[in-house]
Amino acid sequence: MDEMTLRPATPGDFAFIRRLAADPANAPFITDEDETALQAYLDDPDAALLIWQADGARGYALFNGLTDKAGTVELRRLALDAPGGGRGRAFVGALVDHAFTVWPAKRLWLDASGENLRAQHLYESLGFRLEGQLRRHWWRPALGRAVDMMLYGMLRDEWQALKA
Repeated sequence: MDEMTLRPATPGDFAFIRRLAADPANAPFITDEDETALQAYLDDPDAALLIWQADGARGYALFNGLTDKAGTVELRRLALDAPGGGRGRAFVGALVDHAFTVWPAKRLWLDASGENLRAQHLYESLGFRLEGQLRRHWWRPALGRAVDMMLYGMLRDEWQALKA
């Protein structure tokens, strides 16, 4: 795999982010937000919108809770333009490492659609634990119905143990 980069997004990345969010493969699982909402994340000290690139693939991620006094950081949204070939594992692994090394996260959590079995398997294989299920909780316009929301979490000491 080529050198991996993870950098803050800029307004020049908004078209890429929106294209990924609107992709039919992603639309059932993530929310597309307009440029005003994306800019608000760039302006918010509690959020980080990042661009990942490696091996000819790119992705984006949105973190929230960076200023949370308990150290609870949410990986709110993520998408990759060329999944497969281990890129998803490298992408999410880089995001997890970033949360625990760059920010003082004590706990990292994320959610997944109950129908996104690929994401659930990936998160569990990286050390996330299923912490809960909110049944028929999340309205997905692309599907025209509500789906279950699966809640996953990882503690700093669990991440450190995986790295050891």
